[in-house]
Amino acid sequence: MNGLSTVLIVVGLFFVGGIISFVKQKMPTSLVVLLSIGAVLCIGTGLLYLEV
Repeated sequence: MNGLSTVLIVVGLFFVGGIISFVKQKMPTSLVVLLSIGAVLCIGTGLLYLEV
């Protein structure tokens, strides 16, 4: 695991926590969808950068 992949996965998990918080606060759906797209892209990119 290199540093960039670790950072991207951690940021993606941070966004997932934000999604859960925003849903509990009844924030607008468009904001939750935008945040979830960002989370999926961060986690996906981090997984692609893994050196196996």
